[in-house]
Amino acid sequence: MFRKVLIAEDHEITNISVQRTISDLGVELAKYVYYCDDALAWVSRALLDGEPYDLLITDLSFEEDYNRQRITSGIELIKAVKVIQPSLKIIVFSGEDRPAIVQRLFNDHGIDGYVRKARRDAQHLKEAFNAIYKGNTYVSFDIKQSLKENNTCEFSAVDIHIIKLLSEGVLQKEIPKHLKQNNIKPSGLSSVEKRLNTMREVLSFNKNEQLVAYCKDKGFI
Repeated sequence: MFRKVLIAEDHEITNISVQRTISDLGVELAKYVYYCDDALAWVSRALLDGEPYDLLITDLSFEEDYNRQRITSGIELIKAVKVIQPSLKIIVFSGEDRPAIVQRLFNDHGIDGYVRKARRDAQHLKEAFNAIYKGNTYVSFDIKQSLKENNTCEFSAVDIHIIKLLSEGVLQKEIPKHLKQNNIKPSGLSSVEKRLNTMREVLSFNKNEQLVAYCKDKGFI
């Protein structure tokens, strides 16, 4: 089992609950912090001492208070930690349930596990520990189901860019110009119209506004 674990969680009750779960798993050394800046400092210090952490557990959202922080979110913390210790295993423990956000954490930020704060989350956290220790990744069951449902409509990078432009108020007929400026292909108006029609059809939408609202809700944009 992991010997040295760092937990970044700003809600005291949740922090205590995670501490108990860590204790049940027999972790020898555990450090608990409430701020992302402190988490990064402890990771850095452990590396300098030659005794790096094996695992980081972090929330995504951290509330602001009188103690001003340079790093204010879990994603920023993950990015910063990966720069100084790329091999550090990471579990995100959060209430976020949007499939696109979770998928991005794995694909873009290299996390190893995702556990949603919900019923049976202590059990899921233990399952994540065991899976990651064995070299696997872990996603709690409810999120895994959402990811499967989400994959019924695949959005490409171009699709997301088109929808993002619409959300920013760019007219459909003006989108090709923006795509060309960013060297994104295909960029023709007919291609844009075809992609939008396909996405609306798959999701049973009649208007682009519905598509934009859906993508915002799912965390695509």
